[in-house]
Amino acid sequence: MRRGARRIKLGSDIELATARAAVPSAATPRPEPSKTLLELLDMSVDELTQLVRQNPSLYGMLLGYAAEMKLEKIWFAGRPGVSSIQKYDDHDRTRKGDRVVVYKGVPIKVECKSLQTSMSENLGGGRFRGKVQCDASDRRTIKLPDGSTVTTTCLRVGEFDILAANLFAFEKKWKFVFALNQDLPRTSYGKYTAKQQKYLLASLVPVSCLLNRPFMMSLSASWIEL
Repeated sequence: MRRGARRIKLGSDIELATARAAVPSAATPRPEPSKTLLELLDMSVDELTQLVRQNPSLYGMLLGYAAEMKLEKIWFAGRPGVSSIQKYDDHDRTRKGDRVVVYKGVPIKVECKSLQTSMSENLGGGRFRGKVQCDASDRRTIKLPDGSTVTTTCLRVGEFDILAANLFAFEKKWKFVFALNQDLPRTSYGKYTAKQQKYLLASLVPVSCLLNRPFMMSLSASWIEL
């Protein structure tokens, strides 16, 4: 194992062995509004629903943020060993991870991604298949370990620890499956050299109700090591 590397396991616990991993500082807390969103906007539930239906991009944005909140509530809040759950400022492009879960003093970066709606299929009989959209929200220039730089929406290998894929589009229920960063497929886009492709994750990752690697149904399934 290379110096400074971490070992992550998805199993009966989330367990990491690390060589002095620094715990990230907590994000600046934002004041809670005294009014509900509907009160602030002077809108009814019907008006807000109509607004979202008329603007698919707004629905997609709300779904993404709702998934992050549900992921935290269902899987991490109150879990033994979890001392804090942090959310970085969305405008800070230098730090990846929709949630940073500090478990036994060690930060785990969790990236939450949703299914590409247009690629989600109901095959009948409770069977579904689709693709998780696993990329950055905008293009940015990054430097790769081989010394080259690329301008891309692809996420970099090692930029986060665990991918949590939100399967809400299948059954309109809050279900998640998980994969380690190192197990995710690499891009095959011809714009990048073969060496660069090794450091960039594929933008779309196939997933189905009959789980295929690298996904697992639960963080309490059989052990996987990084």
